[in-house]
Amino acid sequence: MRIALDGMGGDQAPAVVVEGALEALNQVPEVELVLVGRPEALEPHLSRLAAPPGRIRVHPATQVAGMEDAPSHVLRHLRDCSIRVCFDLHKAGEVDAVVSAGNSGATMAVGMVVMGRLPEVDRPALASVFPGLMGPTVVVDVGANVDCSASMLLQFGYMGAVYAEQVLGIARPTVGLLSIGEEDVKGNAVVKHAHEFFKTSALNFIGNVEGRDLFAGDARVVVCDGFVGNVCLKLAEGMFNALKRVVKERIGQTLAGRLGTLLLRAPLRDVSTTLDYENYGGAPLLGINGVAFICHGASSPRAIGSAVRLAAESVRGRS
Repeated sequence: MRIALDGMGGDQAPAVVVEGALEALNQVPEVELVLVGRPEALEPHLSRLAAPPGRIRVHPATQVAGMEDAPSHVLRHLRDCSIRVCFDLHKAGEVDAVVSAGNSGATMAVGMVVMGRLPEVDRPALASVFPGLMGPTVVVDVGANVDCSASMLLQFGYMGAVYAEQVLGIARPTVGLLSIGEEDVKGNAVVKHAHEFFKTSALNFIGNVEGRDLFAGDARVVVCDGFVGNVCLKLAEGMFNALKRVVKERIGQTLAGRLGTLLLRAPLRDVSTTLDYENYGGAPLLGINGVAFICHGASSPRAIGSAVRLAAESVRGRS
C-alpha cells in the first residue's frame, strides 16, 4: 500500500511532516510512503531522523501552495506544487491515497478536479470523527461546503454512513440531522426540507439531533452544512485543550490532587486518549473518486501519523 504525503503542507512543514511520516511507518507496518515536495528541503530531515530505507522515498515537486493561495490560483498556476503532484500520482495509480496538512481549500479543489467526483455526488464533503461515549461519531460536513441544499445534506448522510461502516466498522450506523431541536419542525428551511428527504431514504435515520448529542453516540453519523460543522469541530478541539489545561493546573495545586493523580493515572490516560482528536488525525474528503485526508495546518507528528493510518484503513475499505 502506497500513500502520498504532502511534504510541504502545514504550518511547520517540512520538519513536522517528516516526523509524522516516521510516526506513520510505526503505526502502519504495511504502508510505503511517497513524500512529495522539494528534495533539498525534505532529505536533510530524513537523514537527521534516520528514516528507514525502502519504506519511504521522495518524489520531487518544484512548487508549494501557500496557505493564503486561492484554490483557483493553485489550479491554474501551480501545476507542479506538492498538493497537485500528490493527486497526479493517485490518478496515475502510483499511490493509493493522499494525505496533506496544506492549504485545505486548494487540496479539496485539486482533489475534485484531478480525481473527479463519484456518481450521484454534487459536492465532495469533509468528514470528521468525534470521540463519543459509544465510540466514534462521523460528522459531515465540517468545512467544505458552507451553503448546502437539502439534497446535498442527504448525500452527506449516505457518504458518512458508508465511511462509518466500511472504515470504522460500524454496522448499519444510525444517522442524525443536526438542528436546534429534536422535533421535525425545528431548524431552518434547508434542514426541515432535508428532514423530509432523510425520512424516506434507506438510511438508518433517527431524526434531528442537537449539538449536545454529538458525543452521546445515539447518532453515529451526524449531518450538517460545512459552516455549522466547522464551528462544531473548532469548538470541540478548543474545549478539549482547555479541559486538559484546567485539569492539569488544578490538580497540581494541592497535595491531595497530586496524590489522586498517581492513583488515577491509568484511567485519566484512557480518558485523554479517548477524547483526543489527534487520534483521528485528519478529515477524509468524501465524494471524490479516490482516497484523500486533509489535516489541520498545525497538526503534530502524531496527528499526521494517525491520518496516514486512517487513509490506509480507507484504502482497505475500498478493496
